[in-house]
Amino acid sequence: MKPQSLRADDCAEEVILFYRDMVYRLAFARTGTTCDADEIFQEVFLRYIRKHPVFENEEHRKAWLIKVTINCSKKLWGSVWKRKVEHLEETLPFETKEDIDLYHELQQLPAKYREVIHLFYYEEMSVEEISKLLNRKNSTVRTQLTRARGLLKNVLEEGCYVERKI
Repeated sequence: MKPQSLRADDCAEEVILFYRDMVYRLAFARTGTTCDADEIFQEVFLRYIRKHPVFENEEHRKAWLIKVTINCSKKLWGSVWKRKVEHLEETLPFETKEDIDLYHELQQLPAKYREVIHLFYYEEMSVEEISKLLNRKNSTVRTQLTRARGLLKNVLEEGCYVERKI
């Protein structure tokens, strides 16, 4: 479904059903655990329901949901609980071996690179949209995409993550 299939006056349930996969995937990409992604997912849509924000268009609603997801992820990572807890390795059910491998390889990248990769490839956002959403310069987003691709290429070729000083 394209974002144009929703209307500004759609009920919260329709919006949640339409955007649930996008919000959950982004939350999971940022946190790496289903438990944290679930928590962020709930918080994002709870804020949506409580605030009843008014949007200019569907792209504005999508950008708002992405921004709130990113902010909730940052808040979660900044919490005392997250800084003091040891994380367990977690796996997700994927349909193909390639999806499983790609997931594990992407998890080896730093969060700032996973974030831009996710928004660019999975949410099909342009560099300009990403830079506006993340409050970064276009050149910074392009550099992060380039570095992320390079690191991912190293991971795929060598089977391990080695950060280069650039």
